[in-house]
Amino acid sequence: MHTGNKKPPQCQKDKPKQGYMEKKSVLCGLKNHLTKQDMEFSAKQIAAFTGGEIVGDENATVHTFAKIEEGTPGALSFLANPKYTPYIYNTQSSIVLVNRDFTPEQEVKATLIKVDNAYDSLARLLSLYEQSKPRRQGISPLASVAATAQIGREAYIGPFAVIDEGARIGDRTQVYPHCYVGSHAVVGDECVLYSGAAIYHDCRVGNRCTLHSGSVVGADGFGFAPTADGYDKIPQIGIAILEDDVEVGANTCIDRATMGATVVHRGVKLDNLVQIAHNDEIGSHTVMAAQVGVAGSTKVGEWCMFGGQVGIAGHIQIGDRVSFGAQSGVPSSVKGGQRLIGTPPMEEKPYFKSQAIFRKLPDMYFELNALRKELNELKQQLTQKQTNDPC
Repeated sequence: MHTGNKKPPQCQKDKPKQGYMEKKSVLCGLKNHLTKQDMEFSAKQIAAFTGGEIVGDENATVHTFAKIEEGTPGALSFLANPKYTPYIYNTQSSIVLVNRDFTPEQEVKATLIKVDNAYDSLARLLSLYEQSKPRRQGISPLASVAATAQIGREAYIGPFAVIDEGARIGDRTQVYPHCYVGSHAVVGDECVLYSGAAIYHDCRVGNRCTLHSGSVVGADGFGFAPTADGYDKIPQIGIAILEDDVEVGANTCIDRATMGATVVHRGVKLDNLVQIAHNDEIGSHTVMAAQVGVAGSTKVGEWCMFGGQVGIAGHIQIGDRVSFGAQSGVPSSVKGGQRLIGTPPMEEKPYFKSQAIFRKLPDMYFELNALRKELNELKQQLTQKQTNDPC
């Protein structure tokens, strides 16, 4: 913990290598300001941290963040989506991050900082802001920690959390109240387990992972064998593994494998209410929006993007860098590098053309019936004419 003007420990390490001296100095300077009670930092400091170009007052200061349409004096905002461009001319925010190619069409009162990617720069600043907040430490007397459990340095175990036999909690990891970490489960360093998160026995969670409330890692996979009398449960004796930098949304479930492991690779981000079934493998840096469901034994590639309510069948493979639009249903394997939507999924352009035609189907059906009726009448007339006039 550190307060006031005292430098945080990471800024007091040995001098970095030559090429990183200036950037490290800027980072430490920003962290020093962020850890002050007023949380104030200047356009000059932000530009140095983001590699940006200042247009306006380099001494302008901010102490909070705000959406551009809700800006207030002393706030930092950003403009990445062109739809929000009109707001930049009236925003009350003191500083606005914009992309380098942004050219204002009229006067802007706020100080602008032009960066390569405004959204990414904001994310880095928000991350820095979040890291500056003091972390809780220590084990609550109301927590239940087994004698054989191992708790890392500067970790926090909240009231009514349960750390079972042989479990390991890494350094600086935060386990909030009412969490459960099962026997011999492992949680890495600098993780956050919010209230009500559960990690079943023997499962492994890497470093810097976040599990939101109600998320479950390692529940039994959906395995039942049909019999004449019902269904016999198939024991799920495998585990679930989350690699580093994975974020799991509220009430998302990652089931343990029948045998072996369900694996969520490094950098995966799962929204709320996502289901990852037994023996799935989710490739690095893949993201899934709310209510995505992936059936068992499916392999999903790296850098994929799944919109809300996408359903993936079991025992198939999805290649790298595949994007599925919302509510797509995927019954079979898909090669990498595609942007698809629909059930079964197709390329976006023909899909939306098909949807335009689909809306016209009732009228087309009426017209088709009218044409069929007219054709039948013409056939009857022709037949009658041929009968009356055989020549």
